[in-house]
Amino acid sequence: MDKTEDRITKERLWNLNYCKAMVGNFMLFFSFYILTPLLPIYLDAQFKADKDTMGLVLSGYVVAALIVRPFSGFIVDTFDRKKVLALCFFCFFILFTGYIGAGTLLMFAIVRTLHGLPFGAVTVANSTVAIDSLPSTRRNEGIGFYGLSNNLAMAFAPSVGIWIYQSTDNFTLLFWIALVTALIGFVTVTTIKTKKREVKREKQPMSFDRFFLTRGWLLAVNIICFGLCWGIMSNYVAIYGKEILGITDGTGLFFMILSIGLFLSRIQGSKALAKGKILENAALGIVLSLGGFTLFALVEQSWAYYLSAAMIGLGNGHMYPAFLNMFIKLARNDQRGTANSSILTSWDVGMGLGILFGGVLLEYVSYAAAFWGAAVMQAVGTLIFFLFTRRFFTRRRLDSPN
Repeated sequence: MDKTEDRITKERLWNLNYCKAMVGNFMLFFSFYILTPLLPIYLDAQFKADKDTMGLVLSGYVVAALIVRPFSGFIVDTFDRKKVLALCFFCFFILFTGYIGAGTLLMFAIVRTLHGLPFGAVTVANSTVAIDSLPSTRRNEGIGFYGLSNNLAMAFAPSVGIWIYQSTDNFTLLFWIALVTALIGFVTVTTIKTKKREVKREKQPMSFDRFFLTRGWLLAVNIICFGLCWGIMSNYVAIYGKEILGITDGTGLFFMILSIGLFLSRIQGSKALAKGKILENAALGIVLSLGGFTLFALVEQSWAYYLSAAMIGLGNGHMYPAFLNMFIKLARNDQRGTANSSILTSWDVGMGLGILFGGVLLEYVSYAAAFWGAAVMQAVGTLIFFLFTRRFFTRRRLDSPN
């Protein structure tokens, strides 16, 4: 082991503030994903909503998050990051009470849309605080591990939510559990100790680059393609399994398998990212995801349903942290919030389009059309990455490759 490797080994990755940020992120996504696969069922049972209406209602939070995220990056880079994080997390927590009180479809749609505002801001602020907590020599690795908190939430939350719903048939209880989980996350992040940094007060020329990382525009196009696929799959897989495959108790298992794939690929991928293998990690993930989405659309059988979950999980677990690293490496140090908000904004655009178009295709065409649409968009994103994005990133990165 040479001196450089020895120094990297000695710098602590798992420091207390980084761990608290991960716990807060886990609670954020647990409270979110415990409801996500069940909301189409809730809207059908409670308000008799048709599928295209479901798409409009469920895409509301994505639209709101999309609106707020570019400004979140600017605010996180301009003001005290911990204060921004605490305020936004509190708003995210308190809005869960709106689901409990919403007595009409319109009120539910309003609450769901408003909820997207703090959700979009918290994800930017919390990930930026986590990155700030990492030693620079272990940032690639740390970014990869940070996503494990999302994946653990995705592994347990849908399964827990579906089990509670099947056991109690009580959506109000689920809303209360989400509320309490979000409260725990809020309390946790308020105990994070952030480093003092100089807050820029001088006036700077206003430009679009302060709200979106324009240097990474092609990466953003790629992420929109992949987010669209995820939006269709994650929001309509439960109702698809119930209506087409006759799977009434297997959606939780689907998300568990998906998240195990995410978890395993994040662990393996973080080691590769620590060695600087960013493009290799992204390429592997994109190809695996393409296979998973294609299998999901091609074969309407239970074995394909679960195998595709594993492939998509393994693929996304490699792809997403690699792209996040790519965005960070295209940004200056004072643009980390902007880089975070840019990838999340791009993901939101894709998710929103996926939820909206998926609902329309399910209502007026078929499930097959919706899921084939996801597979085709994944193929488009794959071609863009291999033909253009790899060279684009290599030319524009601001650091030298490891």
